[in-house]
Amino acid sequence: MAILETLPAPAAVPECASKPAVLAATDGMTIAEAAELTGVSAHTLRYYERAGLLQVPRDAAGHRSFGPTEVGRVTFISLLRATAMPIRDLQRYFGLVAEGPGNEPERVAVLERHRDHLIQSLADLQAARELIDFKIDRYRSAAG
Repeated sequence: MAILETLPAPAAVPECASKPAVLAATDGMTIAEAAELTGVSAHTLRYYERAGLLQVPRDAAGHRSFGPTEVGRVTFISLLRATAMPIRDLQRYFGLVAEGPGNEPERVAVLERHRDHLIQSLADLQAARELIDFKIDRYRSAAG
């Protein structure tokens, strides 16, 4: 049996499955527990749900019930937001994910556009850092 055949189906593996928050997640977590585990406020978790980025099952009482899948999604959203991915692009990407298999090329296109933007941003930051380093060196030389 090939190694790829032994891997679980992609839908069965939570996003960011190897991240500490996902590894620590358990089924039935409250929104407060999920917020603490992910470092994302409960208000933000509710916003992600309203924006269509996150679907959280409810328990019998109607309360949100987070598990590894939801914590993995929040972790992935947080990583993308840390790279300045706009909410509209997140909505487009996760909308495609919600549609199910068959639109993978569109998902790739969304992620590639963002990656290209990120590469340019990193280059801009590197150029800014080099200018700052130059100024620091100049001031140190002038100061003696």
